[in-house]
Amino acid sequence: MKNTKYVFVTGGVTSSLGKGIIAASLAKLLQERGYSVTIQKLDPYINIDPGTLNPYEHGECYVTDDGAETDLDLGHYERYLNIPTSQANNVTTGRIYQSVINKERKGEFLGKTVQVIPHITDEIKERIQILGETGDYDIVITEIGGTVGDIESLPYVESVRQMLWEKGEENAIVIHLTLVPYLAAAGELKTKPTQHSVKSLMQSGVSPDILVCRTEHEISDDIKRKLALFCNVKKEDVIQSIDAETIYDVPNLMLQEGLDAVVLKKLKLDSEKQPQLVEWNNFLQKHKNPTSEVEIALIGKYVELHDSYKSITEAFIHAGSSNETKVNVRWIHSESLTPKNFEKKLKGVDGILVAPGFGDRGIDGKIKAVQYARENNIPFLGICLGMQMAVIEFAKNVLGLKDAFSTEMKSNCLHPVINLMESQENVTEKGGTMRLGAWDCKITKDSKVFEAYKTELISERHRHRYEFNNDYLTQIQKAGMKATGINPKTGLVEIVEVPSHPWFVGVQYHPEYKSTVLNPHPLFVDFIKAAKTQSEK
Repeated sequence: MKNTKYVFVTGGVTSSLGKGIIAASLAKLLQERGYSVTIQKLDPYINIDPGTLNPYEHGECYVTDDGAETDLDLGHYERYLNIPTSQANNVTTGRIYQSVINKERKGEFLGKTVQVIPHITDEIKERIQILGETGDYDIVITEIGGTVGDIESLPYVESVRQMLWEKGEENAIVIHLTLVPYLAAAGELKTKPTQHSVKSLMQSGVSPDILVCRTEHEISDDIKRKLALFCNVKKEDVIQSIDAETIYDVPNLMLQEGLDAVVLKKLKLDSEKQPQLVEWNNFLQKHKNPTSEVEIALIGKYVELHDSYKSITEAFIHAGSSNETKVNVRWIHSESLTPKNFEKKLKGVDGILVAPGFGDRGIDGKIKAVQYARENNIPFLGICLGMQMAVIEFAKNVLGLKDAFSTEMKSNCLHPVINLMESQENVTEKGGTMRLGAWDCKITKDSKVFEAYKTELISERHRHRYEFNNDYLTQIQKAGMKATGINPKTGLVEIVEVPSHPWFVGVQYHPEYKSTVLNPHPLFVDFIKAAKTQSEK
């Protein structure tokens, strides 16, 4: 059994400093040194999971193979480490309290007063150690959401304090990510916010072992010395994290700063093997030196917040690098597309992606985008709702079924080409009840998707309630849209294509969730390749 070591990443001064990217970069470097590493995220909100959150609230909802609806940071973890995450990699306050209350109702604490300490903190510690106790990992990195000093983060910080005491300093350490702002009027970097942040952490009984300082300007040795003195760490434990050109530069920057070496030293682990990052830097080299450019229209309902489509935009970067092509995204709000302007708004793009979503807002715009792509031979990729819109558009404009629709938007439509799944008919609760996680799909050999995947059987992640209505399958296939991917157990249509079109693919699943730096998703690679061919025309 491995003696698993624990690294906790906390944040101070402000949110959105990039704890997830720092955690993922450190994990990547440790992985390159030969250690097995995983990362988990503790989220301090009371929702059980982000599955029912509006993307404007929290960015995209990421889905794992085992069907967990999770924070988008898990996407970063997978993209960097190239290994799948699971239910155990994302814990929320809602899940913690739900579990403790269920235990109380069963009588597990009979006669006891149930309290934050020890009951809530014990539950948090148990969740933190689930991954460590599998014996699969040398190091578990735990990112604590929110900012030190937040009321909702206090039970997590207290749990960390207890674990540091229980495990000992060689087995558990804390990295505190903070901000060193630059005051233009004074012309200098200011350390006071970091001092206050560390003070707040220490008041909770936790002293950071390493400080990672986000900054726009180089941090001098004098400032590092000052931070070390006031924050009770050694100067070599103050790590600069300067603004990077891309998030994929951060592992290299952290390697230069020696973050991984400092962590291994603290954990008394061997640090002789140096990270090479060969494949990683090959990817970066191609990403930064493209030989061509394409413009892809991304049609969505939440385009004001680009994080709503984080996995898609990252998949574009991976596929772009693979094709040595820079992918420029033209963000188009589906509500802004009307019968009068859609041609003007989509003119000149090399590819169109209709994004996932729920509800009837902006649906007509998505259908218009599909029509434009199909009629003008523009490479098209429809994901989840995007695939369903492709089916509706085809039924309306090619089959002439003018009332073709999805029962999600129009329950009494005459031609429900998209219908509620049978397994969903009696579902009344919204949270965690969709068709989620990895499902198999069998691909037709004579198809665009087979050319991309080069295999007949694939497994992809899902998140939906509505499906292609097989009552219309024969009719739609006769008219020229083919079902080229079917779930072998349920007969559910997973992929549709228009063979007469240069590249027109709709998928019921979410390929973007499985794209990583070292394994760009084959469907995105092929889509960008088709867009590249289009741009050359």
